[in-house]
Amino acid sequence: MPAAGVVMMIVVALIVAALVFILVATIMALMKITRGLDQAIAGVRGIIEKTGPVNDVVNTINRNLDAGVDLLEGLLVKKAGLRDAVGLIEGLYPGAARQGLRNFPESTKVTAPRIAEVYTKGTLTLARLGREAPVAGASPNGPALRDVERGSLTARLLYPEIRQSRPEHMPRSPIIGTDSPVRYEPTETPGVRPRMPGRTALAEPQTGES
Repeated sequence: MPAAGVVMMIVVALIVAALVFILVATIMALMKITRGLDQAIAGVRGIIEKTGPVNDVVNTINRNLDAGVDLLEGLLVKKAGLRDAVGLIEGLYPGAARQGLRNFPESTKVTAPRIAEVYTKGTLTLARLGREAPVAGASPNGPALRDVERGSLTARLLYPEIRQSRPEHMPRSPIIGTDSPVRYEPTETPGVRPRMPGRTALAEPQTGES
């Protein structure tokens, strides 16, 4: 046999041996992976068996929660009416009015009134009494103060300009409360409403003297 033929046979034998080695190594690796998967599957089965009773408890809780939501929605609509109910939910959770109530599909078409606003009629009363309140500087008919995207800016803009740019020039606020060391101080000008920072002065009251 010529030398070239012998060399060719040796090369082919080496190639076949290399392929056999690679195949055997791959088979051994696959067998090792299979054994690891069997162990993992056994562990997962144990977890599933142990969580079986918990799943029943969770399903029961979910059913009870659904019943509670239905009950609360029905009670809210019965007591406040659909429109006011949607407005109350929108005031507590901005954006929830778009989703509506689960058992009242028509609630998604209701225009939510402004309920649970931060500034209410009490602020108007304070403004009339002479205390500087947000509504004294701007109208409360702007965007809702509970707007999650711009609530802080909107609330700040309701105050007079001096509160925004020069708060250090504002007088010290009185300390109020049950155990407060300082109560509302007596006014120095009874019957006269003094000029507040950032506001125009009001006319002094007329006396009965001529």
